[in-house]
Amino acid sequence: MKRHLVIATAAAAALVAGGTVTAVAVSNNDGAGSARSGAQISAQPAAQNSGAQGAGTEGTGAQGAAQGGRSSIRMQDDDANGREDIHEANAAKVTAPDAAAAALKAVPGTVAGLDLDADRPGLVWDADVLGKDGKWHEITLDAGTARVLNQHIEHEDDDSGQLRDDLKAAKTDASAAARAAAASYGTVTSVELDDDHRAKAVWEVETVTKDGKEHKLLVDPQSGRLRVAAARGADDDDNDGADD
Repeated sequence: MKRHLVIATAAAAALVAGGTVTAVAVSNNDGAGSARSGAQISAQPAAQNSGAQGAGTEGTGAQGAAQGGRSSIRMQDDDANGREDIHEANAAKVTAPDAAAAALKAVPGTVAGLDLDADRPGLVWDADVLGKDGKWHEITLDAGTARVLNQHIEHEDDDSGQLRDDLKAAKTDASAAARAAAASYGTVTSVELDDDHRAKAVWEVETVTKDGKEHKLLVDPQSGRLRVAAARGADDDDNDGADD
């Protein structure tokens, strides 16, 4: 049931003046009108100030609840993504190095990135290759057979020039970075040469172990040295390591 309460204009005027007034309220309940009198409204200035403060506190509480809700949603999203990564890693029969080899067989060149993807029907590897023809190619491979499902030339963006130089200078390729990470940290789900967020380019590798722990690893393109950037357990909410 909805109840509509109307306060007389005189009551509002008295509130502004800081006085006390007896107001008449009209309530509509299930279509039946009834009058209620004797509802006394006390409006002292101190009470007004207290009410304003209370409203502010209530607003802060609502804001905190909203922030808490957003945090909860983020945690749920992280958990869902983590479970999805574990499922994909367990389902893939083709490893990251094998996917890289299959991509280079289709388009000779240098692999700049690999990503295990289940967003479309079936599980696939998406490979980004800088071809010997000087063009960027995206190749989609079946994660069960390594068969090429699709390939197309990508439009070059403004930052690709630096990425080209970093790929040419790298002594450790995507396959080697993936093998280094997989040796100790489980199944590789993505490999990417990242030059956007650091002073120098680095291979960023993500893995999942059989117990559900996820790792983000950094591999130096020159030395091949590997280090852990972040680790997250299946039931953890925070990263154990810090990315830099």
